[in-house]
Amino acid sequence: MNPTTIFARATGTGRAAIAVLRLSGPATADMLRTLCGILPEPRRASLRALRHGSDLLDHALVLWFPGPRSYTGEDGAELHLHAGPAVVEAVAEALVSLGARPAEPGEFSRRAFSNGRIDLLEAEGVADLVEAETQAQRRQALQQADGALSRLYDGWAQRLRVLLAHQEALIDFPDEDLPPEIEAALARDTALLAEEMRAHLLTGAQGERIRDGLVVAIVGPPNVGKSSLLNRLAGRDAAMVSDIAGTTRDAIEVRLVLADLPVTLIDTAGIRDSEDPLEREGVRRALRHAEHADLVLRVACPGAGMEPEPRVPDDIRVWNKTDLAPAPEGWIGVSAQTGAGLDVLRERLAAEMRRLTDLAGAAPLTRARHRAGISEALEHLDTAPHLDLPELRGEALRLAMQALGRLTGRIGVEDLLDTVFNQFCIGK
Repeated sequence: MNPTTIFARATGTGRAAIAVLRLSGPATADMLRTLCGILPEPRRASLRALRHGSDLLDHALVLWFPGPRSYTGEDGAELHLHAGPAVVEAVAEALVSLGARPAEPGEFSRRAFSNGRIDLLEAEGVADLVEAETQAQRRQALQQADGALSRLYDGWAQRLRVLLAHQEALIDFPDEDLPPEIEAALARDTALLAEEMRAHLLTGAQGERIRDGLVVAIVGPPNVGKSSLLNRLAGRDAAMVSDIAGTTRDAIEVRLVLADLPVTLIDTAGIRDSEDPLEREGVRRALRHAEHADLVLRVACPGAGMEPEPRVPDDIRVWNKTDLAPAPEGWIGVSAQTGAGLDVLRERLAAEMRRLTDLAGAAPLTRARHRAGISEALEHLDTAPHLDLPELRGEALRLAMQALGRLTGRIGVEDLLDTVFNQFCIGK
């Protein structure tokens, strides 16, 4: 058990009625006795006068969580204080004088991981839950924090252990005339597991889009109303609008929520041939954004010419300025000037974004770290059947199992811990 008792404010620092200080560590009980006089009943909110020496600090609700039945697995507590800065500061100074120290970012969750209360995947889910901006992000993060990914990967690891045991039997008893069906079943089950991992990798794009948000690039020739369209979709004047061609030289990004998903809309420079080096650079960046976006709105209008065919069939073609001329067939007609057709465009955008984030079945991977670990395990499983010696096939299975273990934090993750837990806020 960590010898240091830590504390941190678990609520925001803005004006509020209540501020919650969390404590965790071996001296928590003694500190509560000093502040409250007596130790409250476990896991029951108790109103107590907090005193430090002869100084009355506050009247607070106190919760006492003896370990290991606490978030961190250590003795822990919560002090629900009046949120005045002077009150919080006085209680914090009292805790420091009693031997506690302020927690580092993510230190509570790191202790929970170290004490076996959560694994690394669940800890990442907690971090995502704290950062969730939309309901879709909340649902995905809560699923991961509740252990959905952990159960999936632990199940695969258990199946790998069984496969490895069978492979070891073939190594240890080569002269025992074991039935040939054992080796055939081993190859079949290895291939089946590899296919499940391959299918799981395909969910990564959807899971990462929900977690990080989608990118929608607005591209087209100059003066087709791309910036006006961005402002309409954003609901504010985010981009400068002008009748002068080439006004937008660099990309303008706006973050918003559409279809319950976080979206970054990017207004790009008008695509045309130009002798101006700054405008040429803007065009190059516009094409790059279009190449890497999850979805592209290709905008045209009367007299400006039509954009080439979309890079993929799902790119959305938008005909702006329908107040001047109707949209050609196959284009969504809108007027950024009057707002006509914007509802239809939003519905189409929402449908495409739901398709790009559609998930079915098991929980999706949500981070590049997950993708790398599954890809490594899959590489070893794909290699195993092509190795001549049973010892080498066994080693390939063992390496695949280790790759899965690093994802959950069961083995070999010490170098990852700072990276994972430093993403947390102080009180988590």
